[in-house]
Amino acid sequence: MITVERKDGYSLKISRILREATEHRLDCYLFVPGELGLNSHVVPEDDFYHNAIHVKRTYFSDRQHLPLVHSRLARRGKLTAEQYRLSLSLYGYQYVVGLEQSCSELRNNRDGVTQQEVEEVVALAQEILKRLRRNVPTDDTLLKYYANIDNYLSWFTEQRLLSLVAHLPRTGDYRLIKPLLLEVCRIERQHREDQQYNASHATDSLSRISNKMRLLRRLIEYPVTLKEKTRELGGGEQKLLKAAVTAVVMTSVSLAAFEVRETLGGISLMVIFALALLYALREIFKEDLRATLWRWLRKGRPKWRRQYFDVHSNQLVGRQLEWFDYQRASRLDQTIRAARRASISQREEVIMRYASHSRMLPTRFLSGYEQTRESLQLDLAMLARLMEKGSHHVYQFKDNQVARQPVEKRYLLNLVTREVQGQNPPVIQRWKVVMSRSKIVEIEEMPVANGS
Repeated sequence: MITVERKDGYSLKISRILREATEHRLDCYLFVPGELGLNSHVVPEDDFYHNAIHVKRTYFSDRQHLPLVHSRLARRGKLTAEQYRLSLSLYGYQYVVGLEQSCSELRNNRDGVTQQEVEEVVALAQEILKRLRRNVPTDDTLLKYYANIDNYLSWFTEQRLLSLVAHLPRTGDYRLIKPLLLEVCRIERQHREDQQYNASHATDSLSRISNKMRLLRRLIEYPVTLKEKTRELGGGEQKLLKAAVTAVVMTSVSLAAFEVRETLGGISLMVIFALALLYALREIFKEDLRATLWRWLRKGRPKWRRQYFDVHSNQLVGRQLEWFDYQRASRLDQTIRAARRASISQREEVIMRYASHSRMLPTRFLSGYEQTRESLQLDLAMLARLMEKGSHHVYQFKDNQVARQPVEKRYLLNLVTREVQGQNPPVIQRWKVVMSRSKIVEIEEMPVANGS
């Protein structure tokens, strides 16, 4: 299953777990309102792919005990410092991902959050941190890695829980939930002070401590994130096509020039004008013919190849082919049209499609791990620029008074995904994305009948 969440500003984070199957397919269809005037001239396909689509793969394991086993082995001298770092980084990264998801679910719960739900998340977070802190290494080299991870996880936990306090509705069990969350935050803050993880000049400055934690987050992610190389496909074909079109056009123009001279005879003003016209037509038709043939030649074929490498061994662990283009509604699969639920508004929508087909090699993965987690960040800032500024007013009769309320103009986008892992049947999901010029306002997953 795929999860979609809102990130900072205009970004959507699309996440999925790639399990044991070696072959995976993903299709993402973004339905954009036609009133924005979006097309391939306003936002070219290559520009959107390079500026708005960011893919990251990390190792993933549902065996949470494995990194802790590695930690104990490292203390006994049975693992190298690099192996310890990889293992502990994975443990910390999965904790971060899990807590982010849990807090996001609590914040987006429309039915309200109960004290029991919050207690379950808090208890799980405290238990995971407690397990980590039972195995403090004595070796200075290992202790450096441990301190960085423990420092960041403590600060991150405090930040996530404070965010819940700030955003949860002030109804229901909020009065009971707030002191519970604040107590855990106090404990984590005291833990960092007791361990002397951060200097006073850093903790006194929000920008300094924030930047330090951002760097620690990158240090945690680096060992478990697969290196990648992206290459645009069709470079050789494009050169051959350019040469072939140039040869054909030049031959045609040369023959036409020869006929002009034979017909008009000698060198005259008329011959010069005729030759100038021929060469002008050559430039026009050469570019148009080359562009038309190139579109026909590459139609339906992947545009980019991404290769993934293990950070530790530099071995190739997977390849991925990628597509990005604009689609017509009439050319969509019936299952995608059914998921979108055809309506009058759909006829005016512009459809952007991102697709990937990857083949992974689990036998080359970091020892003990057979799965990866893919995070696809979709930055919609390029679409936000097409949206209207400002707001309009809505009149409301309330308490025997007519009130005028400003309402920010919002746009409704639809995201439909189809995921296929190995020989399993496709899983189709759909989300409504409410967006304004200033930010993504809301994301809501809608029910879809898979296989329809």
